[in-house]
Amino acid sequence: MRLFAAVVPPEAPVAELAGATAPLHSLPGSDRLRWTEPAGWHFTLAFLGEVDPALLPELTERLGRAAHRHPPHELRFAGGGRFGDRILWVGADGERTILRDLARSAAAGARRAGVAVDTTHDFRAHLTLARATGPVHLHPYAESLAGFSGTPWTVQRLELMRSRLPGGGVPGERPRYETVAAWELGG
Repeated sequence: MRLFAAVVPPEAPVAELAGATAPLHSLPGSDRLRWTEPAGWHFTLAFLGEVDPALLPELTERLGRAAHRHPPHELRFAGGGRFGDRILWVGADGERTILRDLARSAAAGARRAGVAVDTTHDFRAHLTLARATGPVHLHPYAESLAGFSGTPWTVQRLELMRSRLPGGGVPGERPRYETVAAWELGG
């Protein structure tokens, strides 16, 4: 199964961010973006890829330990950016050091459980809003989000998520995410 460790924001800040990003859908080139759905918004802390189900008991135990070592902490959606002209994202502000440390602990726990964790990128707190499906300049989109600062919320849980990729060839179909396990922080 395809897994990742994540922080899922609560409903109210997600609704606030959805409202702030709605005008971006009418910018030139927005038809060449595949927008992520607010119901699936999350901060990926560690991408685990395909994980052998036999590793799941050890993985969940170690992720639970990682969650308990870090306190609940405050974040807010803030600013925006892009990875080239491929991905548009919104960032985070607040206690990002705790979030970064939680990400490192989750990745380390997964490695100790025998999972080959993707280490090609250093952790950078961001939530993907859209991916380019054709040529589009994302600079105006990122600029539109530059001054955004949402309402603070408390990160309270670490979640192990399963990603089910589209496979039916249905146009516009998006990955589906489901929580496999979750742990309160600071337990």
